[in-house]
This record gives sequence, structure tokens and C-alpha cells, in this order.
Amino acid sequence: MAIYFTRALESMSKQVVDRKRDLLRTLSYTAINVESSDNPREGGRHSLRDVDPKILSDLVREKSFESLAQLGGIKQIASNLMTNLENGLSGDETDLTHRTNLFGPNKYNKPPAKSFLSFVLDAFKDLIIIILIACAVLSLAFGIKQHGLKEGWYDGGSIIIAIFLVVIVSAVSNYKQGRQFLKLSKESSNIKVEIVRDGRRQPISIFDIVVGDVVYLKIGDQVPADGLFVDGHSLRVDESSMTGESDHIEADSENPFLLSGTKVIDGYGRMMVSSVGMNTAWGEMMSSVSRDLDEETPLQARLNKMTSFIGKVGVSVAVLVLLVLMIRYFTGNTQDDAGQREFTSGKTKSGAVIDAVVRMVAAAVTIVVVAIPEGLPLAVTLTLAYSMKRMMGDNAMVRKLSACETMGSATTICTDKTGTLTLNEMRVTELCMGKEHVSVDESREIAAGIVEVLLQGIGMNTTGSVHMQPSASVPEISGSPTEKAILSWGVSELGMTMDKLKQEWEIIQVEAFNSEKKRSGVAVRRIGEQALHVHWKGAAEMILALCSDYYSQSGMVNVMNDEAQSDFGAIIKNMADKSLRCIAFAYKKIDGSLAQVHGKLEEDGLTLLGIVGIKDPCRPGVRRAVSACRSAGVNIKMITGDNMRTARAIALECGIFNHDEDLEHEAIVEGVQFRNYSPEQRTAAIEKIRVMARSSPFDKLLMVQCLKQKGHVVAVTGDGTNDAPALKEADIGLSMGIQGTEVAKESSDIVILDDNFASVVTVLRWGRCVYNNIQKFIQFQLTVNVAALIINFVAAVSSGDVPLTAVQLLWVNLIMDTLGALALATERPTNQLMLKQPIGRTEPLISRVMWRNLISQALYQVVILLTLQFKGSSIFGVDKKVRDTIIFNCFVLCQVFNEFNARKLEEKNVFKGIHKNKLFLGIVSITIILQVVMVEFLKKFANTVRLNWEQWGACIGLAALSWPIGWLVKCVPVSGKNLVFYYKND
Repeated sequence: MAIYFTRALESMSKQVVDRKRDLLRTLSYTAINVESSDNPREGGRHSLRDVDPKILSDLVREKSFESLAQLGGIKQIASNLMTNLENGLSGDETDLTHRTNLFGPNKYNKPPAKSFLSFVLDAFKDLIIIILIACAVLSLAFGIKQHGLKEGWYDGGSIIIAIFLVVIVSAVSNYKQGRQFLKLSKESSNIKVEIVRDGRRQPISIFDIVVGDVVYLKIGDQVPADGLFVDGHSLRVDESSMTGESDHIEADSENPFLLSGTKVIDGYGRMMVSSVGMNTAWGEMMSSVSRDLDEETPLQARLNKMTSFIGKVGVSVAVLVLLVLMIRYFTGNTQDDAGQREFTSGKTKSGAVIDAVVRMVAAAVTIVVVAIPEGLPLAVTLTLAYSMKRMMGDNAMVRKLSACETMGSATTICTDKTGTLTLNEMRVTELCMGKEHVSVDESREIAAGIVEVLLQGIGMNTTGSVHMQPSASVPEISGSPTEKAILSWGVSELGMTMDKLKQEWEIIQVEAFNSEKKRSGVAVRRIGEQALHVHWKGAAEMILALCSDYYSQSGMVNVMNDEAQSDFGAIIKNMADKSLRCIAFAYKKIDGSLAQVHGKLEEDGLTLLGIVGIKDPCRPGVRRAVSACRSAGVNIKMITGDNMRTARAIALECGIFNHDEDLEHEAIVEGVQFRNYSPEQRTAAIEKIRVMARSSPFDKLLMVQCLKQKGHVVAVTGDGTNDAPALKEADIGLSMGIQGTEVAKESSDIVILDDNFASVVTVLRWGRCVYNNIQKFIQFQLTVNVAALIINFVAAVSSGDVPLTAVQLLWVNLIMDTLGALALATERPTNQLMLKQPIGRTEPLISRVMWRNLISQALYQVVILLTLQFKGSSIFGVDKKVRDTIIFNCFVLCQVFNEFNARKLEEKNVFKGIHKNKLFLGIVSITIILQVVMVEFLKKFANTVRLNWEQWGACIGLAALSWPIGWLVKCVPVSGKNLVFYYKND
């Protein structure tokens, strides 16, 4: 009993000292009222080590009211956790570390990442690789048997080494991309939450939350851990992610349990964290779920279909080549290196026959390897991974891979105004009291009676907070930008003291801000009195419609007749024309026994207190960004909750409208007007609409659906919970990283980290770059595929000999698949991309321009190499071995030079900006160096012989001709080519 009493005494004395900072220290004692209890543990707060994490975990997970009662209720649990429900934890690092050690971090154990060995094994599972390995093993076995170990291992061993090289390079590439996707996944799960520590409201990472923290919750937030409701109003959560039930649960003192991972869909409140990380049901569930890094994007699906088709053609050609080779061999029409007939019935040994068959099968399989453009999916992966990494540096975090490529096809961007087109740095710049304009600096001269009531409306009807640090001269204000602007005005110009208001008034009921009504309300009562004061704040014209009276500047109450309504309407329009957001304050006093709230707050018979105009300047560079989109053929539609005049003024300022355009009709509509159109009217009007004012989230969703029906590829920005349906419906959902709720972010494909429209345009540029880079690689690889197939097929049918061996074709495959993909996938976006029309939904993957380039280069390579095949020996005066080496060398160098051609699909100058892509130059250099090594030093491995300077010069000269051919071909016009439309900008 003595020990427990001492602990309780120490704990309670600390509470008194914390609460009364100005405690008189001259006395030798402190008097504390200690409540007696039969249970020695009650009435005192014991060590955190005495708290059982499992009991707290089961309490919320099972929603056990019995356990809650046994633990003494929320206040007793807070006392046990040494938490001050008003001021939160102290924020002391030692205490936070101690809590993390005791209760665990707010993180869940993720499934182990895929190891490098797994990627290697995946690469070996490829059917073509398996067949090649089988051929290589047979070739190795018969080679050693026929020629001995010293000479016989070359053919089979060379193929095995080449296979391993291809597999390892592919595995390394996929492993690196997998690691990068995991890193981005971790970034996307690192959300910010608001807590109170040491009396100060502050944002922290969800991973830094500890048991005992007091967390602020508002609409759109994800509940960051299991916890208990402390206080709040109209707080409702969606528990479908945890329970599967679609009903929304109201959290209050009667039902205080809040589950981690659920979403706040209405109201606001505070909760105390009781369990974190793996001690929550959400943590256990997420630890067993891993993000699918093999997500197939639409473009990859299209490429896989194309790869499958080309593969079938390649297999058909390979089978035909195999049949021709076997027929020629078994009919005695082939000769060995000594010029002797290879097969003679009854004389040729079975080992030699099997060795020859294996060699022919290996050649046919290798043709399939080269024919199948397996590098296309890899090219997409590399391009997406590279783009995602670069976009992160450009303030865009990709949550869904397909969004990168789809953004390149966007034809319309539906954007919010606040924080996206504007800076989201709001301040009150104009004030109307009665029918008169009042300077913001003269706010204190307003009649005292009005100021008192107005301060109630500012300080009590808000989701923001004002915190004054003991050592600070300026208070710390938190909340939404609009709330912060109003609170700042109340504190600095009207002398509002938030703590005093909260001590004198109690909140009876709250109606949180609603995007449909565009207003919020609160009913308050002065402590000790019966009368209720109902305060409303919101869109000026909507509040004005609810008012039957208004205050004059002198404090007199006047009737709101038609003339007064008209005058106030004109004032609101005047403010809106200056691109100000107009917020009105109104209230109603209910006396005596009628002072009860039944259901909803009263909205009629209000008295107008005043109207404020809030300025939110346009972002620097937004006009330039809008102009860039319009030049790129992308329509910009602004969707805002502001009134028509404010929306028009902002649209003019941002360049969405031009001054010479008709702004009165069709180009700007209100949400209700758009909503009430018939489907036919909506379809007819959608192309002309530039701005939708006074819109609701449903209007935004309706616009997206209508645009998609018209064939548009739609990108939508959103930050609120109610924007989630539109973000999901759009082809590309773009949520805001700063102002966006967690619900909005989870519904989106890309998070714009700085909430800036210029970053949206950057995403558009990268989207086009991704698509363009993939097209470059398709052109490059298909040129090689077509050339290799035709050369091997014609040579096999005509002479029974395949000029390119298995090892040589695997080397070409390595150049194409990995090195080529890496070189062409890392081109950065250029301004030229923003001068083209959008690709749209139905544009073919291989354009006419690509066919023109591809056919011309493939035709040139086929002509050159077949000429060398049939006339090379006589032209150069060399034997078959040297001729085949020249063919192989010339073929590889043609691909190196054609890689430069592939950089620009339409531009004649293929070297433009090449100095900026160091990786491209590095890969080309490495390819050339390795080719020299293959020819000059790895003769037995690559089945080559050394070439002299003249032969090297001839190979380089023939390959270099692809540059002037590419330049000449681009002079040939292509019918059906997309035209570039330019918009006139003032």
C-alpha cells in the first residue's frame, strides 16, 4: 500500500506542477486532494511497464465495453499511459523511445522482398532458354566426345556462357527495378498525421506515432493506429476495409473504438492511441499483403500480344529453317570445313549425326530467340522505373505504374483551383460590415457588440486551432488555408483569444463543412446560461439567402429586404471580380426553454454579421503551364467551388480564358446547371465548357464520365474525400500531396507532392516521354528482328548455311534486349513532345512514321548482309570463316548506328541533345568495345576470326550508311500523320 501510495503521490504532484506552472515554490509542501480507494492501483498512475499491450490491443480490436469499464474508462487509461488528454505527450525523446520499445513502432512487418536468386530462377524458367540450355548441353557432350575436352567444349560451352550472361543481365535489371518499386511503395505509405504534443498541434509521420499520442482526425484522414475517442463532433468512419461492412460507424463517447486503417468520412475529433503497428488488426493484415510489383500495365498487355504474334511468326520461320537444314543434311547437300560431304547413308557415325542435328536445332532455336522481341516488356519496365524515379524528383509520386504511360495519352485535364492553380496562401484582404467596405486594418473599429458575436463565430465554428508558445510573440495557427486566414485575421485584427473563448463557451452541436451546402455551423452556449447561439459560416451568397436581418457597422440590426439583398449581392460580385473568395458570417440567438437543438441546426432567420474577401494569388508560372498544355492539344477545365465571378476572374488570370473569348455563355457553367442538363445537352456542351463554378464532387464525376463517353482520355486532380469517385473514374487520378486527404491519395494514381499545376504538366511531359521512348525501342528492336529473320531464312533455304551462330545471335539479343532498352528508355522529355497532339485511345502502337523508318532500315540491312552472304568472299577475297565474321560484325555495327536513328522518330537531326544522355553514350561505347573483344579476342567463343583494318573500315562504312539513309527517309512525307495545332495566346 505504501509503495502504491508513493507512486500515486508522485504522479499526482507532477500533474499539479504541469498544470500550474506558476506554482509558489517558497512553501515547503504542496497540498493534494487524494481520493481513497479499496484498490491500491486506483487513484494513481503506475509505470508504463505495468500496462499490458495485449489488453489494450484486444480492447479496441474486440470493441469490448466490458474491458473498457474494467480499465476505468478512457480517462483512467490515459492516466495509466501518462497521457494528458488536452496537451498530449510531452514530446521528450527519451519518453517517446521508451514507449516505442515497450509497445512497438507503428510499422508492420512486410513480407521479405524477392531475392536476386529468385529473379535469376525466373529468367531460367523461360521456355526458349530451357531449350537452348538443352541444346547447349547436348552440343557440349557430343563436342567433347568427338574432339576431346580441350577442343570440344567451345560450341556448347560458348552457348552456355552466352545464356548465363543474358540471364544475369536480365535478372540484375529486374532486381534493381524491383528494389526501386519497393522504395517508392514505402514513400507512398509514409503519410502525415496531426497530433498534439506539449500542447502544440503538429504534423508528424505515421511511423512516428507512439502509444499515448493524441491524434487529430478530420474528413478524409486514415485512422493511423488503434485508439479511443477523446472528443469531437459528428465523427463518422468507414470500417469497410477492416470489417467488410459498408455502413458508416459514428464514433463518440458511447462508441469510442477507432480501428487502424479505417477512413474518416465526416466530422472531426481527437483520439488517443492505444495500440500501434503489429498490435493492431490492420498491422497484422498488411504484414501478410505484399504489393504486386509484377503489375501489368495496358501498354505491356498490348506489347505482350504483339510479342506473341511475332513469336509465332519467328517459330514458323525457325521450324521451316530446321526442316530445310535437315533435308539438305540428310540428302547429302551439305559439306564440312574440309569440303567433304557431311552425311552419307550407312557410313556417317550416329554421334556425328546427333551432333549435326543438335547444331541445327540450336540454330533454329536461336532464330526464335532473336525473333521474339522479349526485350519489349523489359523496355517498358525500365522506362517506367526510370521515369518514376525522375518524376519523384519533379514532385510527382507514382502509385500506379500504368498512370505513367496513360498520362501521355491525356486529352483533357480537369483541375481544381485552390492550391493547384493558386498558391494556397490565403489572407483576408477585404471586409464588408453592413453595406460598407471596411479596411482590414480598421477591423477593431467595428462596434463592440458585433465584434463579440463575430469572434464567437470565428473561434468556435472552426476546425483550426491557435496555439501560443510561452516564448513566442506570434501564435501558431493550424488548419485548412481558409481557416488559417480567418483565424489569423481574428487574432491579429480583432484581438481574439482562443483559450478565453473556450473557457467561456461550450459547444453543444456541430455541423461540419459540407461540399454540397458549402457551409459549416455550430451551436454554442455560454457556461452557466441557457441561451443558444447558432453560428453559420460559408459561401457568401448561400449564407446571404438564409438571412432575414443584418448588422450595420454601428451595431444596429436592420431588416434584410430586397434592396439590401441586392446591395449585398453587388458587394459579393465586386469582391468576386477581384478573384476573392467571399465568406459570410451569420448567427441566431435562441433564448430560454427553446434553447435546445433537435436534429439539425437552425438555418432560417439568421442575422448577417459580415462578409470577408480572401485572396489566394495564382501560382507563378501557372499561365505558362496552361499555355503549354493548350499548345500540346490538351484541354484544361477548371472545376471549383467558388462562385461564377471568382472562377471567371481566376480563369482569366491563369490563361484558361482569353479576354477576347465569349465568357458569358457556354464556356462557364455552374454545377447545378450542368447537373440539370439532359444527357444530350451535356454531351453537346462538354467540349465548350472551360470552367465549372459552384460545383460539387458529383458534378466533377459527371464531367469525367461525360468526357470519357466522348472518347477523351481524362486526367483529374482532387484533394478531398468526396473527390475519390472522380479520381477512380478518371483514366489518371492526380491527388494533392499537401492538402489531399488520405482517401483522395489512395484513390489516385499519382500524387502531386507540391500541389502545383506546373507539376501536373511535368507529369504530362513524362507520360509522353514514356510512350515515345517505348516507340523508339519498338522501332529499334523490330528492325533487328525483321533483318535477322530474313537473313537467316534466305541463307538457310538457299545455301543450307546459317551465317549467324547461336552465340552471335545471343550477343545480338543481349544488345537489343537489355543494353538497347536501357539506352533508349532513359531519354528525358523534350519541349518537342509538347508540340504534338495527344495520342488518344485508339492510336496504333506502331505508327506509320515508325513503319517507314523500320522498313527502310531493315531493307538496307537485309540487302547488305545477303550481298555479303553470297558475294562477300569474292568481294573481299576471303574464305567462308572471314566472310561470316564480316557479316556478324557488320550486322552488330548496323544495330549500333541504327540506335542513333531510333532516338528521333521524326526529327532529322538524331544527335540533338545526345550530350545530355550520358547513359546512352556509355552503353554505345561499351557495346562497341565488347564487339571488338568478341571479334578480335574471343575467336573460339564467338566463332569468329580476326579482321584487318580494311575489313573493319568496310564494316563501319557499310553500317554508317544507315545515318544518311535515315535522314533521306525522313524527307518522305507520311500520310495520316498527326498534325500539330497551335493555340493563339494573348
